Amino acid sequence: MNVNGKWYRAIWPDEHDPETIQIIDQRKLPHRFETVGLTNVEKTIQAIREMYVRGAPLIGATGAWGVYLSMVNMEDGQDPHQYLKTECLKISSARPTAVNLEWAVSAMEKTLLAQENVENWVKTAWVKAVEITEAEVENCRQIGQHGLPLIEEISRKRDGKTVNILTHCNAGWLACVDHGTATAPIYAAFDKGLDVHVWVDETRPLNQGARLTAWELGQHGVPHTVITDNAGGHLMQHGQVDMVIVGTDRTTHTGDVANKVGTYLKALAARDNNVPFYVALPSSTIDWEIEDGVKSIPIETRDPDEVRMVWGLHDKHLVDVLVPPENSPALNIAFDVTPARLVTGLITERGLCKASAAGIRALFPDLSK
Repeated sequence: MNVNGKWYRAIWPDEHDPETIQIIDQRKLPHRFETVGLTNVEKTIQAIREMYVRGAPLIGATGAWGVYLSMVNMEDGQDPHQYLKTECLKISSARPTAVNLEWAVSAMEKTLLAQENVENWVKTAWVKAVEITEAEVENCRQIGQHGLPLIEEISRKRDGKTVNILTHCNAGWLACVDHGTATAPIYAAFDKGLDVHVWVDETRPLNQGARLTAWELGQHGVPHTVITDNAGGHLMQHGQVDMVIVGTDRTTHTGDVANKVGTYLKALAARDNNVPFYVALPSSTIDWEIEDGVKSIPIETRDPDEVRMVWGLHDKHLVDVLVPPENSPALNIAFDVTPARLVTGLITERGLCKASAAGIRALFPDLSK
């Protein structure tokens, strides 16, 4: 996608050094655009945990490249199978909620174990990491194409007037290598010439909406307005939201959706105001084991300082500012779960389906268990 007129993805191999994987340091956006080179598993895990990279599809792709880097750095004399098992476990444990990480690392491990000649593991890991990354990009592109008719239909009903879409957190190309999940239909509609406008939740505590979604929409030229997290319900009550599209870090095969904390409240407001609430996701984000998302999806709790501090630009310097009293404790729950009953539909790379076991199974009979 566009960055000051230049095409970028959120992760890519260094063209001059195939043993270095480049990422965008999303902690610095939108005020600094900086890239970081990953050269080993430790740096990969740091990038995932400290949110240089974030978003389920991108975390998965980063994990895949992390396995490749572990193969690059495997030393002579090590038991290759034990080494692979240990490194994969370290990477897949970097963050708990996004199922894509475990999925991608598992796919890498199985592919390598199927290759009997250990001397070919580096090449095999490269090929598989590229395959996983490209598949996620194509899945997101397809999500855009399948979500586009939803926006077109609203545009027709409004006689071509502006379609107002609300989104939460960042489920754009920064979270998904390219295109995005929630933003993919928006980009597709905008590129086709439809009049769209996006309400961008600021998405506290890390402001991924205000910092990242607003930045990438602006880079692409998509009209948007940043709003406080609590303003969405008011806008829905006054007919200023035509649809909600969000992403997800893990969706159960029964349709429950884990996404950035605050998503559940938007779903409740949407239901109360008859606003369609869609979740966009690739199949790699589906958890085929968990039945009840509210009870069973692991929810990450992060550093309380992410709640207590606000980061931004002041007098050309990036600064952290303390908001509450210095001694006040804080709780930083990173995700919540929206029950399937509140989800109008899922937008996937294979099309739309109901947020239900039957709906998902009908679309993915080859993946369901």
